[in-house]
Amino acid sequence: MTKLDQIKGKVSEAEDFARKIWLAGLGAYGKSFDEAQGRYEKLSAEATKLFDELVVKGEKLETEAKDKIKAKTNVEERVAEVRAKLGLDKPSADEKVEELSAKIDALTDAVAKLAAK
Repeated sequence: MTKLDQIKGKVSEAEDFARKIWLAGLGAYGKSFDEAQGRYEKLSAEATKLFDELVVKGEKLETEAKDKIKAKTNVEERVAEVRAKLGLDKPSADEKVEELSAKIDALTDAVAKLAAK
């Protein structure tokens, strides 16, 4: 083998090595891209799943809140009815006393009529 053949061989080896370096770089870029894309897809899927779970949880809380508000409204209405029946919703004590006195008078009259029979 001549010196020229040796040089050509070394140049060929260098070209092959340079090509392999180039291909390794491309491979590393491709692998990184694939991994990044895989992570992105995984995160996207997880984010969608989390969003859907939050929507379900929100719907449940909304239903519970509506039920509690409805129950509270019903209780408040019942308390208002009881207060009205007892005369406790009147603004002044004088009105309460007058109303209760009228009721007592009516009951006294009714008892007297029953006793007279």
